[in-house]
Amino acid sequence: MPTYSKPLALGAPAPDFRDLPGVDGRKYSRADFAGKKALVVVFSCNHCPYVQAYEDRINAIAREYAPKGVALVAINANDVKAYPDDDFDGMVTRARQKGFVFPYLRDDTQRVASAFGAECTPEVFIVDRAGTICYHGGIDDNYKEPDRVTAHHLRNAIEDLIAGRPIAEPQTRAMGCSIKWTT
Repeated sequence: MPTYSKPLALGAPAPDFRDLPGVDGRKYSRADFAGKKALVVVFSCNHCPYVQAYEDRINAIAREYAPKGVALVAINANDVKAYPDDDFDGMVTRARQKGFVFPYLRDDTQRVASAFGAECTPEVFIVDRAGTICYHGGIDDNYKEPDRVTAHHLRNAIEDLIAGRPIAEPQTRAMGCSIKWTT
């Protein structure tokens, strides 16, 4: 049974994050992406079939928009005791297998996911140059069949943002596995 994102107030300052370990051995903070036109934050994990269905599309978006000044990071906040496939070593393996071109970060404390109000994986937030959340929701409208996508929510939002236009659809509904919170 999928979990859906909850609407949130857009235009609020994006939560900060610091020193999240990446699968590349570096630690990342939101400040590392200062000066970018946008930072796309995708709450993700290893085990979720919805995430797995989107991984190639997320990678393609990161690759396509990086030269246009848009950074993308994926953050895994799942409880690794309940979901051991989502542990850091599993993240390193998954990133290598899929050839991720973006930082894949671990949020062990779950503070970042909680601060963003993330509910599911994959769930997307776009942070604009001013540090405010200007898009929240899903990647597109068909996780199962990429060839049958009719609404490219994330791409459209990025295109509007980099063109300097208001985002036509700033909030959509993300659908996926629930974030596995620690108890």
